[in-house]
Amino acid sequence: MRSTWRGQGALIYAALLLGAVVMLAPLIWMVLASLKSLPEILTYPPTLLPKSLRSANYETVLTQSNYPRYFVNSIIVAVLSVVSILFTSSLAGYAFAKFRFPGRDLLFILVLATLMIPFQVRVIPLYVLASDLGLLNSYAGLVLPSLVDAFGIFLMRQFIQSIPTDLMDAARADGASEPRIFVSIVLPLVKPALAALAIFTLIVSWESFLWPLLVASSTDLYTLPLGLSQFAGKFLTRVDLQMAASTLTVLPLLVVFLVMQRRFIEGIATTGGK
Repeated sequence: MRSTWRGQGALIYAALLLGAVVMLAPLIWMVLASLKSLPEILTYPPTLLPKSLRSANYETVLTQSNYPRYFVNSIIVAVLSVVSILFTSSLAGYAFAKFRFPGRDLLFILVLATLMIPFQVRVIPLYVLASDLGLLNSYAGLVLPSLVDAFGIFLMRQFIQSIPTDLMDAARADGASEPRIFVSIVLPLVKPALAALAIFTLIVSWESFLWPLLVASSTDLYTLPLGLSQFAGKFLTRVDLQMAASTLTVLPLLVVFLVMQRRFIEGIATTGGK
């Protein structure tokens, strides 16, 4: 029996390893291609490892394009989006999880119902709203759809529900105010969920293309997806430069995930178990 379980475990690990290789193959090829010259990339049969590491591709991307500006714009939009969604989602999740008020369940259902509406359906009303508020071609306009997120509210509510209410009641009995309870008790206990939500929000904000394309009429406000598209059009035949630009675009997400992966996995596992 024990040998059977070991054999099944080995098959499972082998399948997971194969899946990981298949998923990572395009990323690995992109990174290695960014270190090759164009003739080496076009060589047939193709080679995986570069003959010599080239940094010239990255130097060209950083010097012959407005990539640093796109990078700064993406950081500004991502930071504002993450901070706003973490703040609003944790507050709303706390209210839905631990407070009783008229219409609470109906309001929560309405919040969840917005998840069923595709962004392409909401984009026209959002654009009209941004235009009426004078937010077009501005950072405020770029982050407008990312101020509140229904998925974030749902995720935080599910996580906060697992926190014993007795902790809040004990703090109230000691005279703690609701803001003090939220800051000193709730937030420290929901760090894994906040980390998971932060990574989700960062990925969505970093990869957003349609909304920045509509709002940003000036190239000085372009984010990385728009800048990468413009760069690819400018260097249409330079696959080596396109791979270098793509690597620089993806690298920050990889770094953030590697740094926060422990809390991310913990948050997903705990919330899923709930």
